[in-house]
Amino acid sequence: MSDDRKAPVSHWRRNRVLYVLIVVTLAPILASYFAYYVWPPAGRTNYGTLIEPQRPVPPIAASGLDGTAFDLHSLKDKWVLVMVDGGACDALCDSKLLQMRQQRTMTGKDRDRIERVWFVTDREPLSTVLMREYEGTLFVRVDERELAPFLTLPESRDARLRDHIWMIDPMGNLMLRWPRDPDPKGIKGDIARLLKAEALWTRIERED
Repeated sequence: MSDDRKAPVSHWRRNRVLYVLIVVTLAPILASYFAYYVWPPAGRTNYGTLIEPQRPVPPIAASGLDGTAFDLHSLKDKWVLVMVDGGACDALCDSKLLQMRQQRTMTGKDRDRIERVWFVTDREPLSTVLMREYEGTLFVRVDERELAPFLTLPESRDARLRDHIWMIDPMGNLMLRWPRDPDPKGIKGDIARLLKAEALWTRIERED
């Protein structure tokens, strides 16, 4: 007697048409959001310089002020503002710390999605007053030579790491670089678009 029972159809095979329709439907939506918020068309540009192509965070030999090893990858899933300077921290250094703190504060309820890192490139002790002023910033000691291949600079002979602030995205890619003495409104606009785009992607993923 033959067995007429059929093998159960897999979940994927049973619903593959539906999955294809979802992909076809969502693909242009995701592409449009990415193009609008992250890679804008001609006539609508980001204030900061987009890093092309994006650079994944490499292994960097770094440590906290207490000597404990620090891994930049530990901040994955966060937007990370990064600056580089010596421990003496002159006026330019202080202005970058202030800029990063203010930008995080201005995001309001989204501030927990942003981290701040100061790569201290020497062994100079940091001022206690300074550390209290910018509490929440991660103070990380690192040899500048570790950073130079990763943190891109403008094609200029006098370009210096200490002149800029960078943004690393939640996937761990270097994404944006802002100029020396940047316009706070310009940075705020860039960050607002990125956070909005991330929220839209997350919502679409949850609804899928």
